[in-house]
Amino acid sequence: MKIKNEETLRGILKRFVTTNQIGMVLIFSVLLFLTNVILAPRSLNINAFGSIFALTVMLTIASAGQTIIIISGGGGIDLSVGAVMSLTALLTVGIMRGNEGYFLATLLMSIGLGAAAGLMNGAGVALIGLPPMIVTMCVANVATRLQYVLTEGKPSGTASPWFTRSMTYRIGGVIPTSIFYGLFIFILVIFILNRSRYGMRLFLTGNNERAAYLNGIRTVRVKMTAYVAAGILAGIAGFLGAGYMNFVRGSTFDTFTMRTIIAVVIGGTLLTGGKGSYIGTLMGALLITVLTNCLAVFNMSQSTTDMVMGIVLIIILAMYNRTAPVRQ
Repeated sequence: MKIKNEETLRGILKRFVTTNQIGMVLIFSVLLFLTNVILAPRSLNINAFGSIFALTVMLTIASAGQTIIIISGGGGIDLSVGAVMSLTALLTVGIMRGNEGYFLATLLMSIGLGAAAGLMNGAGVALIGLPPMIVTMCVANVATRLQYVLTEGKPSGTASPWFTRSMTYRIGGVIPTSIFYGLFIFILVIFILNRSRYGMRLFLTGNNERAAYLNGIRTVRVKMTAYVAAGILAGIAGFLGAGYMNFVRGSTFDTFTMRTIIAVVIGGTLLTGGKGSYIGTLMGALLITVLTNCLAVFNMSQSTTDMVMGIVLIIILAMYNRTAPVRQ
């Protein structure tokens, strides 16, 4: 009887892990935070909550385009997210220079620059048929070099005071106002993925590109649009990052590339495409932020932090990311 009960519990746990990935990520986030509080009680304060909220919002916005691309299938991935964010952030503070009147101009510049990067990625992947990893890595390299060419290695300027306040002010000392920017992006991406015709075509293309094409879906256009949308979202993320950081150095957001990929995969989006959700990405971003905050509390070096994060993430993925691809 005892063995039977143990098997039942094991079966329940296995079903929960494989079918409730978003719930698993949330549970891990809570457990990590509680562990952090137990080991370092001083970390339980309003500032810690505010920082977790703010950084989760930033990472969720940055991960929006990555979610769309990975869902599109074909091994789609964007390694230029961080470089595009850094470039648009540098240009934002360089053009704005604390002037309130340049908010709209720098936003449009960031969108245009992101769209151009996305168009190059999309053309290389969807039109020419090059591997996404190679194309997006090349675009990332171009964006990185442009940072130094345009600033001559001496970045200058700051975001406008109002813009910085709109990103960093905390309601009640906890909830950052940047959450309103994040909420707008969240609603937009959720609508695109779950309520639009394009979203339906995106999932079908990611599930089985050949079948989608035979059913009349212009798969090349779908994938091109995915990369352009991702570029635009990366540009917006860089623009908002400039407001959050106020002053930006070269390659400030380059680390976001890998973090966005990890957030998307932990959130339950299959690397093979055709299945995923932006809500899952949000939960993945929360887990990464809590983990990073937990490691920072103990003043670990960057190399140690990367090693510990890698180990923990491998364990998490091994535990719950066993769902088979949609196409078989």
